[in-house]
Amino acid sequence: MQTTLYNQAGEQVGSIELSDYVFGITPNVPVMHQYVVMQQANARLGTHNTRGRGEVSGSTRKLYRQKGTGRARQGSIRAPHRKGGGIAHGPHPRSYRLHMPRKMRRLAVRSALSAKYAAEQIRFIDTLRFEQPRTKEALAFLQAHGLSGKTLIVIDSKSPDNLIVQRSINNLPEVKTILASYLNVRDLLTYDNIVMPRAAVAVVEGILGPGAAASDKE
Repeated sequence: MQTTLYNQAGEQVGSIELSDYVFGITPNVPVMHQYVVMQQANARLGTHNTRGRGEVSGSTRKLYRQKGTGRARQGSIRAPHRKGGGIAHGPHPRSYRLHMPRKMRRLAVRSALSAKYAAEQIRFIDTLRFEQPRTKEALAFLQAHGLSGKTLIVIDSKSPDNLIVQRSINNLPEVKTILASYLNVRDLLTYDNIVMPRAAVAVVEGILGPGAAASDKE
């Protein structure tokens, strides 16, 4: 399928051919949800920890004799119900890591891209290049394309030109750059607008296209 291609100044300069396999599928919402859950779980450090009654400081002697005092029986000053005692059934360090098959991960990203494309939230441009790192130029680019709100700019590589683009955008709080190879569902759904230069489209289609799926079978 074809869609409009713009230049950096926001003018139409032609069209670009897109892969139906990447940008034209019916979004699979359950797989997208599973992908986001996996991302959030894998981002957790799992370093939380509490000390049980065997780990807190305090004597192990019985506080007072079992019977004859008229008070409730007590076995240890470290008991969970006492001040300074251990925590019962508290959290301990663990891994929250989840896994999804590669085909499902690719399907989730293709679904997110297709949903964004159907909602006309992806802007395809010929090239994106600044002479020097200047936030003013990055802001002018966004205004020329009428992009307001949270914007994700996809770059194809860490070339010197793309590093200048990154540095130009770093001071804009609602704009982020991401490598095409790192494209993920959470970022695609979080940002209102997606900007994809022609070179980034080629990388994305190379990673998610039918050719990549075929190579997995070999």
